[in-house]
Amino acid sequence: MLLQLALPFIFTMIIHAADSLSYALRLGGLRTKRITIALSLSGMLLLVSRSSNMAQGPLLGSMVDKANGVDSSMLQTQLHLILGAAAVGTVIAILMFPTMVRWSSRLVVHLEKSGSIPGMFASLCSMNKMKNALHYISWPRFSMLQTCFGGNLPRRLMVLNMSVTAIYTVGVLATLYAAYLNPEQAMAASQSSGLINGMATILLTLLIDPRIALLSDRSLRGEIRLEQMNRVYGCMLMSRLAGTLLAQLLLVPFALWISLVVGWI
Repeated sequence: MLLQLALPFIFTMIIHAADSLSYALRLGGLRTKRITIALSLSGMLLLVSRSSNMAQGPLLGSMVDKANGVDSSMLQTQLHLILGAAAVGTVIAILMFPTMVRWSSRLVVHLEKSGSIPGMFASLCSMNKMKNALHYISWPRFSMLQTCFGGNLPRRLMVLNMSVTAIYTVGVLATLYAAYLNPEQAMAASQSSGLINGMATILLTLLIDPRIALLSDRSLRGEIRLEQMNRVYGCMLMSRLAGTLLAQLLLVPFALWISLVVGWI
């Protein structure tokens, strides 16, 4: 029971920590004015996230299968705990963010010199480089939080990012819970995550990513100070955390909505 819950918890935590830390790579690219190289490095975090997602899927499915015939409140509690792992992973990313920004700034420079990711790792595999990396470790300070929420906040962007994060976080779990609630239509319910995640994809593609890209380009041209971009990415991180907490409230409503939709099929 504990192992059955622990592995999905860990993988969920890794997924959200990796996704959140992609902001640090983008900010590191802005600081070095090598944003395209930084975006290529974000593929490594994407690989970690997708690999964890592949491992997580069968474990979640198995957990729901074993819950058949058991009180639904137990499964619902387990799913809420897994949603909690998303918040834990995001908090870990927030704690690591200053360090990851510094590291990513150095990684971008090393990647430019080596010309490939394997070559970059080969150049970094030395004791001196590893010891030097320790000097870049930095923990968040309260003054960073004050700076993040000082001045004009990108409220619309934060609300959109919070909504997208909440939808993505709860999407798969809500479909699995709907499959549990509707055993006669379990297959249809389990394949309905697109009904939820599709909304998040539309918001992300049309409203969030273009806005971040425009702000980044304006920063590279010197039209926006780097301190303002620090605040934007800080707000994006905090809104991601708020989204993972909001997902707790959306689990049952989304599962019931999917149940209603598959009932019409």
